[in-house]
Amino acid sequence: MDIRLNWLEIKKHFNKSFRTNFHVSIASVDKECSPTVTPIGSLFLNNNQTGFYFEKFPTKLPENSKDNKNICVLGVNSNTLFWLSSLFSGRFKSFPAIKLYGQLGNRRKATDIEIKRLNARMRTTKWLNGNGYLWGKMEFVRDVTFTKAEKINLGKMTEEL
Repeated sequence: MDIRLNWLEIKKHFNKSFRTNFHVSIASVDKECSPTVTPIGSLFLNNNQTGFYFEKFPTKLPENSKDNKNICVLGVNSNTLFWLSSLFSGRFKSFPAIKLYGQLGNRRKATDIEIKRLNARMRTTKWLNGNGYLWGKMEFVRDVTFTKAEKINLGKMTEEL
């Protein structure tokens, strides 16, 4: 999967993934070469194979990035109707999952535009108590640069994608 040619489709997929899961999974490797996965509910993709996430709760990703900046992000569309219709027809009409490979950048203060993007995404849960606990007072982001994309292969059901 060409990351540049398919970037718009990749962005759409990750938006669907967030709507069905409220997070993506980011894998990293620690200094002992042990893998770990961190759920991130605030990954945003930009228009140029880059992105950022708000770094409030993660501890392993920032620690691991000191020795190894490489990551893999998994976004899965877990919409029940999407899966049931795909199982019924015997094929997926769009990617069920995509992996993005890249590197973590530096932690920095979030811009006003980035905070507005977060607030827009979380507006449907704004009135719930947990919204403030999870996404309130987000001040810092970490940049991500993506270099490779890979669609998940599920045999005959994904052959035509």
